[in-house]
Amino acid sequence: MKPQTYVFIGPSGSGKGTQAQLLIETLAKVAPEHKSLYIQSGQELRDFMKEDSYLAKMTNKTLSAGGLMPSFMPIYIWGRVLVKKYTGSEHLIFDGTPRRLIEAEAMDSMFSFFKLEKPWIIYLDVPKEESVKRLMLRKRYDDTEEDIRKRLSWYEADVVPALNHFRNRKDMTVLDIDGNRSIEDIHADILAKVGLK
Repeated sequence: MKPQTYVFIGPSGSGKGTQAQLLIETLAKVAPEHKSLYIQSGQELRDFMKEDSYLAKMTNKTLSAGGLMPSFMPIYIWGRVLVKKYTGSEHLIFDGTPRRLIEAEAMDSMFSFFKLEKPWIIYLDVPKEESVKRLMLRKRYDDTEEDIRKRLSWYEADVVPALNHFRNRKDMTVLDIDGNRSIEDIHADILAKVGLK
């Protein structure tokens, strides 16, 4: 099996991280000749904010105020992971990016540069109120209901056009996954659709 590329897209609380981890575990069993490089944009950004730089401090200040980072930041965040860790032999698994059309276009250029064939775009579809409920249960510092609803409105305005950009590409496969089911059922559905079951 050649290394594969998987991009998880969905609203906050849709279970992207959970499903990405389950996919990584499956890939380790069925294709152990390739490691998985997991790029979780949110966690990478949180780690970046711990650094002692002007940009890290500005990022912290912006996000603490409930603001949205400019597009160059998420591109920089996942780009630097590729620079440091990607050798060309890993499965690539992206979680939490792209969040805007310009980021989807940047991913296109990355797919093309690395000659990554037929990336799998895995869209986890979850109703807005279910996302709110799941995020409130998570009890993270930035998970107030107001902030959650603001992030979900950004999702509709910014992420949906990025997803539609991928839908219009003939060299990618967008999988629509009903994310309002059990973790096990969603995982089984993903595996079946990417040909791992």
